[in-house]
Amino acid sequence: MAIKLTRDRKSGTSKIQFVLPDDVHDGPVSAVGNFNDWQPGTHKLIKRSNGTRSVSVTVPAGQDVHFRYLGSGGVWFDDPEAHAVPGGGSYLSA
Repeated sequence: MAIKLTRDRKSGTSKIQFVLPDDVHDGPVSAVGNFNDWQPGTHKLIKRSNGTRSVSVTVPAGQDVHFRYLGSGGVWFDDPEAHAVPGGGSYLSA
C-alpha cells in the first residue's frame, strides 16, 4: 500500500494518489472519505499494468483527509501508511 502526495503551491491544492497492490482484495475497491462525502464507488481504484490499482483525488492544501478503503462485499480496511483513527479509519494532512 502506498499514498503519494503532491502539493501544488500555485493552485493551493494537493493531489493524493491512493495505491494498493492488485491482490490486496478480490473485486472492486474504492477510496471513501471526507473528500467525497463518504460515497462508496465515487473513487474506484483502477487496475494498472504494474500490478497495482490506484485512484487520485485533489483537495485543498493543508486539509485533513479522513478515509478508508471499501472492497466488494462491504469489506472496509485501512491504510497502514496513514495515521490511524481510533475505532477505525485513516487520516493524513494534505
